[in-house]
Amino acid sequence: MAAKLAVVALLVLLGSVACQADYGYSNPSSGSSGFNIPFPTPTPSPSAGGLAVGFYASTCPDAENIVRGVVENAVKQNPGIGAGLIRMLFHDCFVEGCDASVLLDPTAANSQPEKLAIPPNFPSLRGFEVIDAAKAALEAACPGKVSCADTLAFAARDASAVLSDGNINFTVPAGRRDGRVSNSSDALNFLPPPSFNLSELTASFAAKGLDVDDLVVLSGAHTVGRSHCSPFVSDGRLNASSDMNPGLAAQLRSKCPASPNAANDPTVAQDVVTPVRLDNQYYRNVLNHSVLFTSDTALLKSVRTTAAVLLNAFVPGVWEQKFARAMVKMAAIEVKTGANGEIRRNCRVVN
Repeated sequence: MAAKLAVVALLVLLGSVACQADYGYSNPSSGSSGFNIPFPTPTPSPSAGGLAVGFYASTCPDAENIVRGVVENAVKQNPGIGAGLIRMLFHDCFVEGCDASVLLDPTAANSQPEKLAIPPNFPSLRGFEVIDAAKAALEAACPGKVSCADTLAFAARDASAVLSDGNINFTVPAGRRDGRVSNSSDALNFLPPPSFNLSELTASFAAKGLDVDDLVVLSGAHTVGRSHCSPFVSDGRLNASSDMNPGLAAQLRSKCPASPNAANDPTVAQDVVTPVRLDNQYYRNVLNHSVLFTSDTALLKSVRTTAAVLLNAFVPGVWEQKFARAMVKMAAIEVKTGANGEIRRNCRVVN
């Protein structure tokens, strides 16, 4: 019965595809180059939360091109960096809002910033050096004009474009200020772990103003990047009682120790089919039970989320459109603007 209801729900969703509004992104035709992607030329326009597209048009008109160049070069050399930048934005925005608090290094006054939170951020977050390089280039061109928070938002957008071969391509409203507070305990409190079930995931996203559809769409970022073995081994995902595809489980058991620890915790691809491409393969993997985490398989635990998984898996272009919209929505979570924050000279330390 649940499967039949899911099919009915899918048909309803399919009927609404043609009526969807513009999402504020450009979607080039497939087959375009994965690098030097032509983004829409931003023009200043108001946005929610005090942000605006084209925010730096007069103060640092080349800002987005500068970030894009650094990111494209880094992701071309190592696609895993692109996955890391997308994940970093998520981990920043869910804690203290999208304010670059995740970039702050430990100091004598604060020995445990967000980036050291175990296990969600340390040692798995990556791409900090790319943000450093982009910020250094921005400071050379426009000293004190572009925030680290906006730099991270631009970088995640640009990484999405490169990893999707230009199929995910959108404008990012800017004007965020950088926060001065960063605590590892907040990361533990607000970042949903991969062991969460559907109700826990829904509540976690709702606390940040994101709905169930955003949850399903943003989960699709698991189509790129790697994971340490420990999150899914400790959650029993490789046990015989798990619903994981037996073939994948056997493959992972050959790569992961039975009891991972800090000295022995290898990484594996999150998507064994298209591990370095940002596409909708993740949703086919979910349907095939070829996913790593409890939070992934949780998407099949309700009619609504199952229908969304089916839609994203089998209707070309839909997930890419929705992902662009969801990234913009996520990047506006609890932003600091104006006097509520600062523009750091160095993204690793407060001014």
